[in-house]
Amino acid sequence: MPLTFDSAVSLPAPTTNIKILSRKKQPRFEHNAQAFNVLEVGKPLYENIKGKWNESHFLTPNPLILELACGKGEYSVGLAQVFPEKNFIGIDVKGDRLAVGSKRAMQLDLKNVAFLRTNIEFLENFFEQDEVSEIWITFPDPFNIKKRTKRRLTHAHFLEKYRSVLQKGGWLHLKTDNRELFDFSLESLQAIGVTDLVHTFDLYSSDLYHEHHGIKTRFEQIFTEKGFPVHYLRCRFL
Repeated sequence: MPLTFDSAVSLPAPTTNIKILSRKKQPRFEHNAQAFNVLEVGKPLYENIKGKWNESHFLTPNPLILELACGKGEYSVGLAQVFPEKNFIGIDVKGDRLAVGSKRAMQLDLKNVAFLRTNIEFLENFFEQDEVSEIWITFPDPFNIKKRTKRRLTHAHFLEKYRSVLQKGGWLHLKTDNRELFDFSLESLQAIGVTDLVHTFDLYSSDLYHEHHGIKTRFEQIFTEKGFPVHYLRCRFL
């Protein structure tokens, strides 16, 4: 039941919850400050990594794959395990979430996965034209309120950024349970110009399912357990 101004609530309780939440986040922020596999403001490579990911961070000339709005990096870590011959970068603005993926990668001794703390809006500040081989967008915020659709990661504004950093022929992948976002994404992609577009409204019943190697994000696990179908597409920019 939503709270109203007449609700009998004690004011100190929310403050206490915020303090508890902050105490939980603080160790994660401290982890990020020391972790080699996390790039964020204040670290030397953060300002000059553009065009030098393999040279300055991974130290291997492997294809670069991005997971945008990666959250806790389940896909970045999962794919890094499956494809040791590729380098993966999970990108998110939430440092406390990135810390979870960073710790997991360290536990698994994965040297081919890193995390970048930034807003997707600034993607071109960190990657040169044609530097990226592949992009994954897994269960992004659908921004269902009409006036916020420009913030969707498949809005034309963002698609142009992906086109800029992706190599010719590089794949763009999207997974979501939100049908409205998925339909919007299909329209946006077709409007901007793509090729080799394949999609399904029910990934788990599709021939495309094997391409995902059993990797699930936390949100995907939650939604599929509730019976929601997962929508998936991949394509290349013209």
